[in-house]
Amino acid sequence: MLLAASSIADMLSTQTTSGWLPVFVAAVVHVALVGAFFGLPAGIFIWAERKISGRIQDRLGPTRVGGRFGWLQSLADGVKLLQKEDLIPAQADAFLFRVSPYIVVVAAFMAFMFLPFSSGLVAVAMDIGLFVALAVLSLEVLGVVLAGYSSGSKWSLFGGMREAAQMVSYEVPLGLTAVIPVVLAGSMNLTDIGNMQAGWASNWFIFHDPFSFLAFFVFFTATLASNKRAPFDLAEAESELVAGFLTEYSGFRWSLFFLAEYAAMFFVSGLATILFLGGWWTGFAPLDNWLASLASSCWQGDYIVRVIGMKVFLTKSAILVCVQIWIRWTLPRLRIDQVMTTCLKYLVPIACFLFIGVVVYPLVLLTVLGRTTLLPGTGPFAEPIGERVPVPVVRQPIETASAVVDGPAAVTTEEH
Repeated sequence: MLLAASSIADMLSTQTTSGWLPVFVAAVVHVALVGAFFGLPAGIFIWAERKISGRIQDRLGPTRVGGRFGWLQSLADGVKLLQKEDLIPAQADAFLFRVSPYIVVVAAFMAFMFLPFSSGLVAVAMDIGLFVALAVLSLEVLGVVLAGYSSGSKWSLFGGMREAAQMVSYEVPLGLTAVIPVVLAGSMNLTDIGNMQAGWASNWFIFHDPFSFLAFFVFFTATLASNKRAPFDLAEAESELVAGFLTEYSGFRWSLFFLAEYAAMFFVSGLATILFLGGWWTGFAPLDNWLASLASSCWQGDYIVRVIGMKVFLTKSAILVCVQIWIRWTLPRLRIDQVMTTCLKYLVPIACFLFIGVVVYPLVLLTVLGRTTLLPGTGPFAEPIGERVPVPVVRQPIETASAVVDGPAAVTTEEH
Protein backbone atom coordinates (compact mmCIF):
# COMPACT_ATOMS: atom_id res chain seq x y z
CA MET A 1 0.00 0.00 0.00
CA LEU A 2 2.86 2.34 0.84
CA LEU A 3 4.55 1.78 -2.50
CA ALA A 4 1.24 2.03 -4.35
CA ALA A 5 0.50 5.41 -2.80
CA SER A 6 3.90 6.77 -3.80
CA SER A 7 3.65 5.35 -7.30
CA ILE A 8 0.23 6.85 -7.87
CA ALA A 9 1.36 10.21 -6.51
CA ASP A 10 4.34 10.21 -8.89
CA MET A 11 2.11 9.25 -11.77
CA LEU A 12 -0.33 12.06 -11.05
CA SER A 13 2.51 14.59 -11.01
CA THR A 14 3.55 13.65 -14.54
CA GLN A 15 0.28 12.68 -16.22
CA THR A 16 -2.28 15.43 -16.25
CA THR A 17 -4.68 14.03 -18.85
CA SER A 18 -5.24 10.51 -17.52
CA GLY A 19 -8.80 11.16 -16.30
CA TRP A 20 -10.46 10.78 -12.93
CA LEU A 21 -9.57 7.15 -12.23
CA PRO A 22 -5.94 7.71 -11.06
CA VAL A 23 -7.11 10.57 -8.86
CA PHE A 24 -9.77 8.40 -7.28
CA VAL A 25 -7.43 5.44 -6.76
CA ALA A 26 -4.74 7.69 -5.27
CA ALA A 27 -7.26 9.21 -2.88
CA VAL A 28 -8.50 5.80 -1.75
CA VAL A 29 -4.97 4.48 -1.21
CA HIS A 30 -3.85 7.53 0.74
CA VAL A 31 -6.97 7.54 2.93
CA ALA A 32 -6.54 3.80 3.60
CA LEU A 33 -2.89 4.36 4.49
CA VAL A 34 -3.70 7.22 6.85
CA GLY A 35 -6.56 5.20 8.32
CA ALA A 36 -4.19 2.33 9.05
CA PHE A 37 -1.83 4.64 10.93
CA PHE A 38 -4.81 6.16 12.71
CA GLY A 39 -6.28 2.88 13.96
CA LEU A 40 -3.42 0.42 14.36
CA PRO A 41 -1.23 2.50 16.72
CA ALA A 42 -4.24 3.09 18.97
CA GLY A 43 -4.77 -0.64 19.48
CA ILE A 44 -1.06 -1.27 19.96
CA PHE A 45 -0.60 1.53 22.49
CA ILE A 46 -3.69 0.53 24.47
CA TRP A 47 -2.05 -2.88 24.90
CA ALA A 48 1.30 -1.20 25.66
CA GLU A 49 -0.26 1.01 28.32
CA ARG A 50 -1.68 -2.03 30.10
CA LYS A 51 1.62 -3.87 29.99
CA ILE A 52 3.68 -0.84 31.06
CA SER A 53 1.28 0.09 33.85
CA GLY A 54 1.29 -3.53 34.99
CA ARG A 55 5.06 -3.56 35.24
CA ILE A 56 5.13 -0.20 37.05
CA GLN A 57 2.56 -1.49 39.57
CA ASP A 58 4.35 -4.86 39.90
CA ARG A 59 1.70 -6.95 38.15
CA LEU A 60 1.54 -8.79 34.83
CA GLY A 61 -1.07 -6.99 32.77
CA PRO A 62 -2.94 -8.88 30.00
CA THR A 63 -1.63 -12.41 29.51
CA ARG A 64 -4.61 -14.56 28.50
CA VAL A 65 -5.71 -13.30 25.09
CA GLY A 66 -3.31 -13.67 22.19
CA GLY A 67 -0.68 -15.83 23.78
CA ARG A 68 1.81 -15.17 26.53
CA PHE A 69 1.88 -11.38 26.17
CA GLY A 70 -1.84 -10.77 25.63
CA TRP A 71 -1.32 -8.90 22.39
CA LEU A 72 -4.91 -9.59 21.24
CA GLN A 73 -6.43 -7.98 24.33
CA SER A 74 -7.18 -4.70 22.53
CA LEU A 75 -8.93 -6.57 19.72
CA ALA A 76 -10.97 -8.56 22.24
CA ASP A 77 -12.00 -5.37 24.02
CA GLY A 78 -13.02 -3.83 20.70
CA VAL A 79 -15.25 -6.81 19.90
CA LYS A 80 -16.76 -6.61 23.40
CA LEU A 81 -17.53 -2.90 23.04
CA LEU A 82 -19.20 -3.47 19.68
CA GLN A 83 -21.57 -5.96 21.33
CA LYS A 84 -22.58 -3.66 24.16
CA GLU A 85 -25.87 -1.82 24.09
CA ASP A 86 -25.74 1.79 22.90
CA LEU A 87 -27.55 3.75 25.61
CA ILE A 88 -28.68 7.38 25.47
CA PRO A 89 -29.92 9.08 28.67
CA ALA A 90 -33.49 10.33 28.68
CA GLN A 91 -32.38 13.89 29.46
CA ALA A 92 -29.71 13.96 26.75
CA ASP A 93 -29.82 15.78 23.42
CA ALA A 94 -29.90 12.68 21.22
CA PHE A 95 -28.47 14.23 18.06
CA LEU A 96 -25.52 16.00 19.72
CA PHE A 97 -24.93 12.98 21.94
CA ARG A 98 -24.57 10.76 18.87
CA VAL A 99 -22.47 13.13 16.75
CA SER A 100 -19.94 14.22 19.41
CA PRO A 101 -17.70 11.09 19.23
CA TYR A 102 -17.48 11.40 15.47
CA ILE A 103 -16.33 15.03 15.69
CA VAL A 104 -13.49 13.94 17.98
CA VAL A 105 -12.49 11.05 15.70
CA VAL A 106 -12.64 13.13 12.51
CA ALA A 107 -10.49 15.88 14.07
CA ALA A 108 -7.79 13.39 15.09
CA PHE A 109 -7.99 11.54 11.77
CA MET A 110 -7.70 14.68 9.64
CA ALA A 111 -4.55 15.76 11.49
CA PHE A 112 -2.81 12.63 10.18
CA MET A 113 -3.41 13.83 6.62
CA PHE A 114 -0.67 16.46 7.06
CA LEU A 115 1.85 14.34 8.99
CA PRO A 116 4.79 13.09 6.86
CA PHE A 117 5.96 9.61 7.83
CA SER A 118 9.08 9.96 5.71
CA SER A 119 10.41 12.24 2.99
CA GLY A 120 7.60 12.34 0.43
CA LEU A 121 5.28 10.01 2.38
CA VAL A 122 2.49 12.41 3.29
CA ALA A 123 -1.14 12.36 2.22
CA VAL A 124 -1.46 16.15 1.86
CA ALA A 125 1.77 18.11 1.42
CA MET A 126 1.30 21.79 2.25
CA ASP A 127 3.64 24.71 2.85
CA ILE A 128 1.55 25.53 5.93
CA GLY A 129 1.19 21.91 7.02
CA LEU A 130 2.09 22.57 10.65
CA PHE A 131 -0.49 25.33 11.00
CA VAL A 132 -3.28 23.29 9.40
CA ALA A 133 -2.46 20.14 11.38
CA LEU A 134 -2.60 21.97 14.73
CA ALA A 135 -5.74 23.85 13.70
CA VAL A 136 -7.54 20.65 12.70
CA LEU A 137 -6.46 18.80 15.84
CA SER A 138 -7.78 21.62 18.03
CA LEU A 139 -11.29 20.92 16.72
CA GLU A 140 -11.34 17.89 19.02
CA VAL A 141 -12.36 20.16 21.90
CA LEU A 142 -15.68 20.86 20.16
CA GLY A 143 -16.63 17.20 20.31
CA VAL A 144 -15.65 16.98 23.97
CA VAL A 145 -17.66 20.07 24.93
CA LEU A 146 -20.69 18.87 22.99
CA ALA A 147 -20.41 15.45 24.60
CA GLY A 148 -20.47 16.98 28.07
CA TYR A 149 -23.24 19.43 27.24
CA SER A 150 -25.53 16.96 25.46
CA SER A 151 -25.32 14.21 28.11
CA GLY A 152 -27.76 15.90 30.47
CA SER A 153 -25.46 15.22 33.44
CA LYS A 154 -23.73 17.74 35.66
CA TRP A 155 -20.65 15.51 35.88
CA SER A 156 -20.37 15.37 32.11
CA LEU A 157 -20.93 19.11 31.81
CA PHE A 158 -18.19 19.86 34.36
CA GLY A 159 -15.83 17.54 32.50
CA GLY A 160 -16.55 19.20 29.17
CA MET A 161 -16.02 22.70 30.58
CA ARG A 162 -12.76 21.64 32.22
CA GLU A 163 -11.53 20.19 28.94
CA ALA A 164 -12.44 23.38 27.06
CA ALA A 165 -10.59 25.59 29.54
CA GLN A 166 -7.61 23.25 29.62
CA MET A 167 -7.18 22.76 25.88
CA VAL A 168 -7.70 26.41 24.97
CA SER A 169 -5.17 27.48 27.61
CA TYR A 170 -2.49 24.93 26.76
CA GLU A 171 -2.73 25.64 23.05
CA VAL A 172 -0.90 28.92 23.74
CA PRO A 173 2.41 27.38 24.96
CA LEU A 174 1.92 24.53 22.48
CA GLY A 175 1.69 26.93 19.56
CA LEU A 176 4.57 29.14 20.78
CA THR A 177 6.96 26.20 21.14
CA ALA A 178 5.83 24.67 17.85
CA VAL A 179 6.74 27.94 16.12
CA ILE A 180 10.33 27.75 17.39
CA PRO A 181 11.37 25.07 14.83
CA VAL A 182 9.55 27.15 12.21
CA VAL A 183 11.77 30.12 13.10
CA LEU A 184 14.86 27.92 12.82
CA ALA A 185 13.82 26.36 9.53
CA GLY A 186 12.12 29.35 7.93
CA SER A 187 9.30 27.09 6.77
CA MET A 188 6.04 25.59 8.03
CA ASN A 189 6.35 22.67 5.61
CA LEU A 190 6.83 19.62 7.84
CA THR A 191 8.71 17.71 5.14
CA ASP A 192 11.22 20.55 4.73
CA ILE A 193 11.64 20.81 8.50
CA GLY A 194 12.40 17.10 8.69
CA ASN A 195 14.86 17.20 5.79
CA MET A 196 16.79 20.08 7.34
CA GLN A 197 17.77 17.84 10.27
CA ALA A 198 19.70 15.31 8.18
CA GLY A 199 23.21 14.37 9.20
CA TRP A 200 24.48 13.91 12.73
CA ALA A 201 22.08 14.00 15.67
CA SER A 202 23.59 17.37 16.57
CA ASN A 203 21.71 18.76 13.57
CA TRP A 204 18.39 17.96 15.22
CA PHE A 205 16.58 21.12 16.25
CA ILE A 206 16.46 20.06 19.89
CA PHE A 207 20.27 20.49 19.99
CA HIS A 208 20.41 23.70 17.97
CA ASP A 209 20.57 26.00 20.98
CA PRO A 210 19.58 26.05 24.67
CA PHE A 211 16.24 27.67 23.88
CA SER A 212 15.10 25.01 21.41
CA PHE A 213 16.29 22.31 23.84
CA LEU A 214 14.00 23.62 26.58
CA ALA A 215 11.23 24.27 24.05
CA PHE A 216 10.96 20.54 23.36
CA PHE A 217 10.08 19.80 26.98
CA VAL A 218 7.55 22.63 27.14
CA PHE A 219 6.01 21.37 23.91
CA PHE A 220 5.85 17.82 25.24
CA THR A 221 4.24 18.99 28.49
CA ALA A 222 1.62 20.97 26.59
CA THR A 223 0.80 17.95 24.43
CA LEU A 224 0.12 15.92 27.58
CA ALA A 225 -2.47 18.46 28.63
CA SER A 226 -3.98 18.73 25.14
CA ASN A 227 -4.44 14.94 25.06
CA LYS A 228 -6.01 14.82 28.53
CA ARG A 229 -3.17 12.65 29.79
CA ALA A 230 -2.22 12.41 33.46
CA PRO A 231 -1.31 14.43 35.40
CA PHE A 232 -3.61 16.69 33.35
CA ASP A 233 -6.60 14.33 32.97
CA LEU A 234 -9.01 16.52 34.92
CA ALA A 235 -11.69 16.18 32.23
CA GLU A 236 -12.03 12.49 33.17
CA ALA A 237 -11.18 12.66 36.88
CA GLU A 238 -13.09 9.66 38.25
CA SER A 239 -12.39 10.73 41.83
CA GLU A 240 -14.32 13.97 41.24
CA LEU A 241 -16.54 13.62 38.16
CA VAL A 242 -17.30 9.86 37.97
CA ALA A 243 -15.83 9.72 34.43
CA GLY A 244 -16.13 13.33 33.26
CA PHE A 245 -17.58 13.96 29.84
CA LEU A 246 -17.57 10.18 29.20
CA THR A 247 -19.90 9.34 32.12
CA GLU A 248 -23.01 8.65 30.03
CA TYR A 249 -21.30 6.96 27.08
CA SER A 250 -21.11 3.22 26.56
CA GLY A 251 -20.19 0.66 23.95
CA PHE A 252 -18.98 1.75 20.55
CA ARG A 253 -19.31 5.51 21.10
CA TRP A 254 -17.24 5.27 24.28
CA SER A 255 -14.53 3.42 22.36
CA LEU A 256 -14.38 6.18 19.73
CA PHE A 257 -13.23 8.70 22.32
CA PHE A 258 -10.38 6.46 23.41
CA LEU A 259 -9.47 5.60 19.84
CA ALA A 260 -9.12 9.32 19.10
CA GLU A 261 -7.14 9.92 22.31
CA TYR A 262 -4.52 7.28 21.55
CA ALA A 263 -4.35 8.32 17.92
CA ALA A 264 -3.77 11.92 19.03
CA MET A 265 -1.02 10.71 21.36
CA PHE A 266 0.75 9.16 18.41
CA PHE A 267 0.17 12.27 16.27
CA VAL A 268 1.67 14.74 18.74
CA SER A 269 4.59 12.35 19.32
CA GLY A 270 5.17 12.22 15.56
CA LEU A 271 4.92 15.99 15.38
CA ALA A 272 7.50 16.36 18.14
CA THR A 273 9.74 13.91 16.28
CA ILE A 274 9.60 16.01 13.12
CA LEU A 275 9.97 19.38 14.83
CA PHE A 276 12.73 18.53 17.29
CA LEU A 277 14.08 14.96 16.98
CA GLY A 278 15.27 14.69 13.40
CA GLY A 279 12.14 13.24 11.84
CA TRP A 280 12.95 10.15 9.77
CA TRP A 281 16.74 10.60 9.92
CA THR A 282 18.84 8.22 12.00
CA GLY A 283 21.20 10.88 13.40
CA PHE A 284 24.24 8.99 12.07
CA ALA A 285 25.65 11.10 9.23
CA PRO A 286 27.41 8.37 7.17
CA LEU A 287 24.27 6.24 7.18
CA ASP A 288 22.01 9.18 6.32
CA ASN A 289 24.31 10.24 3.48
CA TRP A 290 24.32 6.70 2.11
CA LEU A 291 20.52 6.56 2.27
CA ALA A 292 20.29 9.91 0.48
CA SER A 293 22.57 8.69 -2.31
CA LEU A 294 20.61 5.43 -2.56
CA ALA A 295 17.34 7.36 -2.88
CA SER A 296 18.70 9.40 -5.79
CA SER A 297 20.19 6.39 -7.60
CA CYS A 298 17.01 4.60 -8.72
CA TRP A 299 13.34 4.33 -7.93
CA GLN A 300 13.83 1.05 -6.07
CA GLY A 301 16.34 2.76 -3.81
CA ASP A 302 13.93 5.63 -3.26
CA TYR A 303 11.28 3.19 -2.04
CA ILE A 304 13.71 1.40 0.25
CA VAL A 305 14.89 4.67 1.78
CA ARG A 306 11.32 5.84 2.34
CA VAL A 307 10.41 2.61 4.12
CA ILE A 308 13.54 2.80 6.30
CA GLY A 309 12.80 6.44 7.11
CA MET A 310 9.23 5.56 8.03
CA LYS A 311 10.44 2.85 10.41
CA VAL A 312 12.84 5.30 12.08
CA PHE A 313 10.04 7.84 12.41
CA LEU A 314 7.64 5.28 13.90
CA THR A 315 10.29 4.11 16.38
CA LYS A 316 10.96 7.62 17.66
CA SER A 317 7.24 8.37 17.91
CA ALA A 318 6.53 5.10 19.72
CA ILE A 319 9.22 5.91 22.30
CA LEU A 320 7.57 9.26 23.02
CA VAL A 321 4.18 7.57 23.41
CA CYS A 322 5.73 5.16 25.91
CA VAL A 323 7.10 8.16 27.81
CA GLN A 324 3.56 9.59 27.97
CA ILE A 325 2.34 6.27 29.36
CA TRP A 326 5.22 6.18 31.84
CA ILE A 327 4.37 9.70 33.09
CA ARG A 328 0.70 8.78 33.53
CA TRP A 329 1.47 5.90 35.88
CA THR A 330 4.19 7.78 37.77
CA LEU A 331 2.89 11.26 38.60
CA PRO A 332 -0.24 11.98 40.67
CA ARG A 333 -3.14 13.91 39.20
CA LEU A 334 -3.11 17.69 39.70
CA ARG A 335 -6.05 19.76 40.89
CA ILE A 336 -7.83 21.85 38.29
CA ASP A 337 -6.48 25.09 39.79
CA GLN A 338 -2.96 23.66 39.65
CA VAL A 339 -3.46 22.67 36.02
CA MET A 340 -4.45 26.21 35.04
CA THR A 341 -1.71 27.75 37.20
CA THR A 342 0.92 25.58 35.54
CA CYS A 343 -0.16 26.84 32.13
CA LEU A 344 -0.85 30.52 32.74
CA LYS A 345 1.81 31.35 35.35
CA TYR A 346 4.63 29.09 34.18
CA LEU A 347 4.40 27.53 30.72
CA VAL A 348 3.14 30.62 28.87
CA PRO A 349 5.88 32.97 30.20
CA ILE A 350 8.52 30.29 29.67
CA ALA A 351 7.34 29.69 26.10
CA CYS A 352 7.42 33.43 25.36
CA PHE A 353 10.94 33.69 26.78
CA LEU A 354 12.13 30.72 24.70
CA PHE A 355 10.57 32.17 21.55
CA ILE A 356 12.32 35.51 22.04
CA GLY A 357 15.55 33.73 22.91
CA VAL A 358 15.61 31.58 19.76
CA VAL A 359 15.05 34.71 17.66
CA VAL A 360 17.76 36.76 19.38
CA TYR A 361 20.30 33.93 19.70
CA PRO A 362 21.61 33.97 16.08
CA LEU A 363 21.67 37.77 16.09
CA VAL A 364 23.87 37.78 19.19
CA LEU A 365 26.20 35.22 17.65
CA LEU A 366 26.40 37.24 14.44
CA THR A 367 27.22 40.40 16.39
CA VAL A 368 29.80 38.82 18.69
CA LEU A 369 31.34 36.07 16.55
CA GLY A 370 30.51 37.24 13.04
CA ARG A 371 28.59 34.05 12.23
CA THR A 372 25.24 32.51 13.15
CA THR A 373 26.74 29.24 14.40
CA LEU A 374 28.46 28.65 17.71
CA LEU A 375 31.48 26.81 16.30
CA PRO A 376 33.48 27.78 13.20
CA GLY A 377 34.03 25.62 10.12
CA THR A 378 31.90 22.62 9.26
CA GLY A 379 30.67 19.70 11.28
CA PRO A 380 28.31 19.28 14.23
CA PHE A 381 26.86 22.56 15.57
CA ALA A 382 28.72 24.48 12.84
CA GLU A 383 26.66 24.07 9.68
CA PRO A 384 24.00 26.76 9.20
CA ILE A 385 20.51 25.41 8.78
CA GLY A 386 20.04 27.24 5.51
CA GLU A 387 22.89 25.24 3.96
CA ARG A 388 21.20 21.99 4.92
CA VAL A 389 18.07 22.67 2.89
CA PRO A 390 17.79 19.90 0.28
CA VAL A 391 17.67 21.02 -3.32
CA PRO A 392 14.23 20.13 -4.71
CA VAL A 393 14.07 17.82 -7.69
CA VAL A 394 12.46 19.66 -10.60
CA ARG A 395 10.46 17.31 -12.78
CA GLN A 396 10.56 17.96 -16.49
CA PRO A 397 7.03 18.70 -17.71
CA ILE A 398 5.55 16.54 -20.43
CA GLU A 399 5.51 18.37 -23.72
CA THR A 400 1.95 18.89 -24.90
CA ALA A 401 0.40 20.54 -27.86
CA SER A 402 -0.62 23.54 -25.79
CA ALA A 403 2.97 24.12 -24.68
CA VAL A 404 4.45 24.03 -28.18
CA VAL A 405 3.27 27.35 -29.50
CA ASP A 406 4.91 30.28 -31.17
CA GLY A 407 5.08 33.79 -29.86
CA PRO A 408 5.65 35.37 -26.48
CA ALA A 409 3.28 32.91 -24.74
CA ALA A 410 5.80 30.08 -25.14
CA VAL A 411 7.87 29.63 -21.96
CA THR A 412 10.71 27.16 -21.77
CA THR A 413 11.75 25.28 -18.68
CA GLU A 414 14.84 27.44 -18.22
CA GLU A 415 12.86 30.66 -18.48
CA HIS A 416 10.32 29.35 -15.99
